[in-house]
Amino acid sequence: MKKPVCAVVGIGPGNGAAFVRRFVEEGYAVAALSRSASASEATDGLPDAHAYTCDVTDPAAVQAAFDRVTAELGDVSVLVYNAGSGVWGTIEELTPADFEASWRVNALGAFVVSQKVIPAMKRAGRGNIVFIGATASRRGVAKTAVFAPAKAAQRSLAESMARHLWPAGIHVSLVVIDGVIDSPRVRARMPNQPADFFLNPDDIADAVVRLTEQPKSAWSFEIEVRPFGEKW
Repeated sequence: MKKPVCAVVGIGPGNGAAFVRRFVEEGYAVAALSRSASASEATDGLPDAHAYTCDVTDPAAVQAAFDRVTAELGDVSVLVYNAGSGVWGTIEELTPADFEASWRVNALGAFVVSQKVIPAMKRAGRGNIVFIGATASRRGVAKTAVFAPAKAAQRSLAESMARHLWPAGIHVSLVVIDGVIDSPRVRARMPNQPADFFLNPDDIADAVVRLTEQPKSAWSFEIEVRPFGEKW
């Protein structure tokens, strides 16, 4: 019997790798998509995880990658859109190119990737699309002049999709990340912070899995994950 397919888009040493591991544990064949070598690193040693190269800002590349995923693994039943890009600075410090680059990864990429998985989910009458968002989608602070608008666009897209696709049995949801995600690189920059200051990627992955398992009578659109000590 073929395993259900989960596509994780946007792979890094933190959340992306944790999503890959967790969905493999849940019995999925996982397609890990990244524009860099990160996907290969995240799938190493996991026989049910498969790496694909995909630049989400290029619709042709997205089409080619998802054609391969479908041919090799099958139709995607869970999509976790974890691709994100942020350059920090004020409107006086950043450029139009910075603004467009952030929008292309966070919003355009989410739009194009979602279009590739929706038809099969509609035929099946079920599916999950989970966007990994940020508190920047709700507010713009001085240094998020390009990141906040892109994440706000992503959140609005997700809400529009949820209103359209829920009646078709497709659960679209958004996870708002509020806090600093743990990784070796982050720990190196913040050596004096205690362990419980950080968001654990494995715990975030557990929250995402639980979202995909919610019964239809009690679906969530938006949930938040933050360390218990985070000020908000």
